[in-house]
Amino acid sequence: MEEKNRNQIKKTGRKPKIDPAVHRYSFNLNDEDSAKFLALFDQSGMKVTAHFITASIFQKTVKTVKIDMDAIEYHAGLTKFFGQFRGIATNYNQIVKLLNANFSDKKASAYLFKLEKETKEMKELLQKVLILTEEFEKKYLNKE
Repeated sequence: MEEKNRNQIKKTGRKPKIDPAVHRYSFNLNDEDSAKFLALFDQSGMKVTAHFITASIFQKTVKTVKIDMDAIEYHAGLTKFFGQFRGIATNYNQIVKLLNANFSDKKASAYLFKLEKETKEMKELLQKVLILTEEFEKKYLNKE
C-alpha cells in the first residue's frame, strides 16, 4: 500500500505551459547601442524587455506614445489664462452697463476712457501671448 501512495503524482503547483519558451539567445551591446535600445524600450511602454525584443525581431507593431509634459503644462496655463480673459470680458460688460445706468454722461465717459486705455494694454498683452504661442508650437510641437 505504501508503494501505491509513492507512485501517485501530486497535482500541486503551477500548471505546465502548452508551448514553453525554452530556447535562449544572448547578444552583447556596446554603450551607445545599449542606450538606443533602452530609449526605444522606454518609448514602447512595454513592461517586459523580452516581449519588446521579440516584437522588434518579428516585425510586430510596437506602439509608442510620447508625452511632452512641457506642452501639457503650457496648454494648461494657456487654458487658465483664457478662462480669466473670459471672466474679464464678462466683468467689462457689467461695468459698462453700471456706468451708463448710475453715472452722468460726463462721469461715465471719463471712466470709459480709463477703461478703454486698460483694454488697449490688455489687447497688446494678448497679442504677445498669441505670438509666443505660435513660436512655442513651431519650436516644440512640430506642427505641420
